[in-house]
Amino acid sequence: MIKNENLDKTNAWPFVEAKKMLRERKSFIEKKGKITLQTGYGPSGLPHIGTFGEVARTSMMVNAIKKITNLPTEIITFSDDMDGLRKIPDNIPNQSLLKNHLHKPLTKVPDPFKKFDSFGQHNNEMLKKFLDNFNFQYNFKSSTKLYTSGFFNSTLQLVLENYNGIMDIIIPTLGKERQKTYSPFLPICPDTGSVLEIPVLEILKDKSKIVFDNNGKKLEVSILNGNCKLQWKVDWAMRWYALDVDYEMYGKDLIESAILSTKIVKLLGKKNPSGFAYELFLDEKGEKISKSKGNGITIDQWLEFASPESLSMYMYQNPKRAKKLYDEIVPKAVDEYLEFIDKAKSQNELQLLMNPVWHVHNGIIPQEKMIMPFSMLLNLVETSNANNKDLLWKFVKKYKPNINKKDYPIFDSLIGYAIKYFDSVIKLRKNYKKPNQNEKKALESLISALEKCTDEMKPEEIQTLIYSTGKENGYSENLRDWFKLIYEVIFGEENGPRMGFFISFFGVKETKQLIKDKLLNV
Repeated sequence: MIKNENLDKTNAWPFVEAKKMLRERKSFIEKKGKITLQTGYGPSGLPHIGTFGEVARTSMMVNAIKKITNLPTEIITFSDDMDGLRKIPDNIPNQSLLKNHLHKPLTKVPDPFKKFDSFGQHNNEMLKKFLDNFNFQYNFKSSTKLYTSGFFNSTLQLVLENYNGIMDIIIPTLGKERQKTYSPFLPICPDTGSVLEIPVLEILKDKSKIVFDNNGKKLEVSILNGNCKLQWKVDWAMRWYALDVDYEMYGKDLIESAILSTKIVKLLGKKNPSGFAYELFLDEKGEKISKSKGNGITIDQWLEFASPESLSMYMYQNPKRAKKLYDEIVPKAVDEYLEFIDKAKSQNELQLLMNPVWHVHNGIIPQEKMIMPFSMLLNLVETSNANNKDLLWKFVKKYKPNINKKDYPIFDSLIGYAIKYFDSVIKLRKNYKKPNQNEKKALESLISALEKCTDEMKPEEIQTLIYSTGKENGYSENLRDWFKLIYEVIFGEENGPRMGFFISFFGVKETKQLIKDKLLNV
């Protein structure tokens, strides 16, 4: 059990958010006897890493809530699969198959992958599959099913009762032309099956119907049982109301929508959920990650290069700061994950609650000792020419004979990830430096200096010797340039491992030969 005083003191964001929600929603939660959190997904494209981030962060919230209260919790993962297909995504096959189905609900659009009954169902199943792979606990809900089953009917009637009030909220936010055609209700065309955005002629509240102007023809449609869906901002508020949502986080780009949806749900008679707006996920160019573009690193790519826990930790940190998501950030994220595991070994309870890996592992933090950083392991993959896990383990055991592979499951998985990352990413961008005569002479001096070293020397002693060699060869004013030269010649990059540690692990003899080989190829 966590001490109450530490729960009160911690400012880790999942606990801050959990306490805020319990405070803001106290009377509603006590009346319901449970806590409902929601994450939203628009299946107009394949699920991307940002969707994972939202569910991962909400799950961390649930972990925090469970340390504070015994009330049952539920995460609803809601798919807006009744939304109309507005454009064809760039990253799907058989695009021509979708051309005649634009504007239809996603669950009525054929599956371009030809695996499921619809594009919406395909993307829903993709979402559930990868959430299941991470062992998230969630309750999946489909917009189409809730509309067509009548689950939303009573709330839709309430929306119709408050039609004028909702229009008063939305209309001032629209341009003059859009104001003329806007309706909170979008009828599904009985002839084409498309989701129509057409003006309203008449409201028939007693019949739960609306008469629309469909290009000069009157179209009378029931608002119930999936014959109409709601515009996004009204739909979001309706969902909060019907599902009794207590908490939902959302992207910064939805702040204005959240403000309007909050006004609408209050008009309907309920308090808005607690929550916050997180910053967006960006690709290497600083552009927002998009389902239709498929830019940025994918879930599958991250999991090919690193563990799911490293991804969860990356999502935990600074949710209100923009995050770049591309393959080159993976090694740093992995090393930070390993560092936090190491720090946890000497932390007290309050410090542990602030440690990201506590939230990643729900308080059960791995006790494995770290052999080396992931970044150094990548250098070892290159310099040892190891192309499979067994070879690299043999290399590791050559210098650390007392290591028992069974005691290092995290490191064992890191080896596999390092080999894949090196082959797929690093090898493609290597740019080895050709040293000039002075630089070559300096590196030859380093080889001579290493003659004085043995494998029994401490890494710090070797590091000191490397410093001295740099100073003696013209780098006394800027040792950073000295190490940059070493890294660029040996590893083909501007940055690299702490050389004393690397040499003590890789071997003095092997390092001397490595530098000689690089100079021979100049």
